[in-house]
Amino acid sequence: MCEKTRKSLIEKLDNWEDHRVWDEFYQTYWRLIFSVATKAGLTREEAFDVVQETILAIARQVKKGQYDPRAGSFKAWLLQMTRWRILDVFRARKRQPSLADQGNEHSENAELAMERLTHEKDNVLEKVWDKEWKDNITSAALERVKSRVSPRQFQIFDCYVLKGWGVKKTAEVLGINAAQVYLAKHRVGALVKKEVQGLESTML
Repeated sequence: MCEKTRKSLIEKLDNWEDHRVWDEFYQTYWRLIFSVATKAGLTREEAFDVVQETILAIARQVKKGQYDPRAGSFKAWLLQMTRWRILDVFRARKRQPSLADQGNEHSENAELAMERLTHEKDNVLEKVWDKEWKDNITSAALERVKSRVSPRQFQIFDCYVLKGWGVKKTAEVLGINAAQVYLAKHRVGALVKKEVQGLESTML
C-alpha cells in the first residue's frame, strides 16, 4: 500500500470530533485485536482491556502526530501497539499473580508468554497476526456487504457459500430455485470481493 493511502487513513482519525470515523475504526479492528490477545494467552476480560488500551494508545499517538507512514506499514504499527498492550497485561500478572490463575504456575506462564512475545525473530505473534488479519478483513467485508443487500440475498449467500450447504440443500431449505442461489452467490460474492479489495488497500 502506498504511503499516501496509509497517511490518509490516519488523517481521518485526526478529527477527534468525528465519532463516525472512530466508530468505524473500532468496528473494523476490535475483533482482530481481541482475537490475537486471546490467542496470546489472555482471558476474554484481559483481551477486551487490551482492545480498549490499544485503541486509546493509537488515539493518543495520532493526536500527537507520532505515526510516520514512512517508518512502516499501518498493519505493522498496529501489531506493535497491540503487542505492547498484551505485554503490559503479562507484566501486571507477574506483579499480581492473583489477577488470574493462582500460584507459581501462573507466574511461570506469564514469564514464558513474555519471553515468546518479546522474541520477535521467532515471529510467533506475527504468524497469528497475519492469519487473524486476513480473517478480520473478510469478516469486516461481510458485515459491510450485509448492510447493503437484502436480508434474503445475504441469507442465500450465507447458506450456500459460507455454510457450504450446496445448491440443492440451500434451495430446498429456503424454498427457492437453483437460479436464485447462483444469482445471490454472484451478486453478493462480487460485492464482498470488491469490499475486501477496498479494505486491503486502506488497512495494510
